Amino acid sequence: MTTLDFSDTIVEELITHHIGNKSLEEENNLSQEITIVDDYDTRRYLLTYFLGSFKPIDFQQFTHAVGLDQNTIYSLVDPIFDDAASLIANSQKIAGHLFESSTHPKVKAGELNVVRFSGIRIDNQTVDGIGIYKSESQVPFLQMVQNPDRYLIDHDFGFDLMSMDKGCLVINTKRSEGYRVLIIDRKSKKLEAQYWTNDFLQIRPTGDEYNLTKEFLRMTKDFVQFELGEEKGMPKTDQIDLLNRTVDYFKANETFEPSSFATEVFQNAAVVEDFRTYEQEARDVSSTRESFGISPEAVKNQSGIFKSVLKLDKNFHIYIHGNRDLIERGMDENGRKYYKIFYTEES
Repeated sequence: MTTLDFSDTIVEELITHHIGNKSLEEENNLSQEITIVDDYDTRRYLLTYFLGSFKPIDFQQFTHAVGLDQNTIYSLVDPIFDDAASLIANSQKIAGHLFESSTHPKVKAGELNVVRFSGIRIDNQTVDGIGIYKSESQVPFLQMVQNPDRYLIDHDFGFDLMSMDKGCLVINTKRSEGYRVLIIDRKSKKLEAQYWTNDFLQIRPTGDEYNLTKEFLRMTKDFVQFELGEEKGMPKTDQIDLLNRTVDYFKANETFEPSSFATEVFQNAAVVEDFRTYEQEARDVSSTRESFGISPEAVKNQSGIFKSVLKLDKNFHIYIHGNRDLIERGMDENGRKYYKIFYTEES
């Protein structure tokens, strides 16, 4: 697993711009000078705000269908690493690109910070970094001010230190491959929020163990649910059994081997063949290699998408954790569907 250490990281300088929503005819307000942060504690809080949510997993990299130099953010970040004096001009261009990408009417206006960092420790290297952050959601906070005879309690609005809305940390390594990039996107599941990763950054997962494991688990889940479930009518209990076996395989092994996985999980020659065909058509990141080391972090993070819950109308939820043979599906003489469950003891 990649190690990432921010204990010696310093904010060298930053600049802040206001970004509006283009479709709502809002305007940008671009700063012409570096943002002033004189107070030591404020700089320390900024480090928490800018870096506190990043973990050394799920690395991304800039990409473009034509060529890496056609990726707008890559082409604007690249010269900042070589010439710190270009931060202001290139940050303004970054702001312009974000404005052009903010076309969905639900995209919120906010503050854009572009930051130069030094002292980022990744594995055995100490490198620079560039952070791009958009802060959209202000939260209220209370201020309790002590006077000689009593307290005055008031409130104000600001940004939560541990709730960055959208962030991108570009680490100055593997430049020719599109850098190593970490992102934060708190609302990525909503259509309007996808502009951050898809339109603005244009990134894709790197081919490391975390993303290979994550991608293969996602692909297997899709195969079971759509190819076997929706297309071939496999009962829900059998689908859950296959998903449980998939997770068990990835938890029990340190290395993924295609042949052993398909045989152990699907246990049926016809299904194995269907899976291999589906795999060749659906592979993305995992197409880079046949075998790969399994990332325990990816297995832990992805296990939540493998639902082992059988939902029966609005009356019952049955959690199936193993041994498919202990549950039977049937229909009585009145046409009512039922499940018969066998067990040894009740707890």
